[in-house]
Amino acid sequence: QVHLVQSGGGSVQTGDSLSLSCAASERPFSPGVVAWFRQPPGEERQFVAATRWNGGSSRYADSVRGRFTISRDKSKYMINLQMNRLKPEDTAVYYCAVRSRDIIFGSWPDAGVYDFWGQGTQVTVGS
Repeated sequence: QVHLVQSGGGSVQTGDSLSLSCAASERPFSPGVVAWFRQPPGEERQFVAATRWNGGSSRYADSVRGRFTISRDKSKYMINLQMNRLKPEDTAVYYCAVRSRDIIFGSWPDAGVYDFWGQGTQVTVGS
């Protein structure tokens, strides 16, 4: 069982930046794919970004590409999401997610393939 604890988030204005972090409790921690999803008010959970824990390519939703960056700090067992040039439509509860084993790139946006989830953290962007 992997326990993921999220931190960061909050309320900002359009154009500001925020950073989210997700710390894993398990040792050793070597999942296949790590990701961020978000759930805007009244909507379903949607894919934001994902990357392989051991390096390689990353994948982003069209709506955040060029503004958000996913990264992982293997020494601290953390998954990070740097969010720049935030917009009101980025307002949502953000979740980190981990898949224990690797999976093909095409499946990364599917929330159903992830095994463990963080508790969620609110990000609110005012206009």
